[in-house]
Amino acid sequence: MLTERDGIQIKMHCVTLEDLVPQEHFLRKLENAVDFSFIYDEVRDLYCPDNGRPGIDPVVLVKYLLVGYLYGIESERRIEQEIQVNMAYRWFLGLDLDDRVPDHSTISQNRRRRFHGKEVTVTCLNIFCIYAWKRDWWMERSF
Repeated sequence: MLTERDGIQIKMHCVTLEDLVPQEHFLRKLENAVDFSFIYDEVRDLYCPDNGRPGIDPVVLVKYLLVGYLYGIESERRIEQEIQVNMAYRWFLGLDLDDRVPDHSTISQNRRRRFHGKEVTVTCLNIFCIYAWKRDWWMERSF
């Protein structure tokens, strides 16, 4: 019997990102293992405390770039597109379903201007590698 769908999706569902991201997902393991709050101490001197527009949370910025690194996404524009549609990436960055993904150009400008020539990214990567080493993550192929 032939069934044709009318293409209209009008159902309303009550879900959270917690429901949509599998418990065994690598990004859940990473989030549970790494205390990303160290990033605030690493970048505090790169931000003006009382002047300028509110910036993107530096933890979100680092996680944004880390998603690109871990999943082989080389373009920041492409990372933005992937975060828009991938619920696990959104969950990892702490973005809700209706939150706007940080624009790729904002991420690029922060990386090139604010962090250029600084040890922030190297420090973050080193700390991540230490966590990975302690947990034998380099042997996993799940991410």
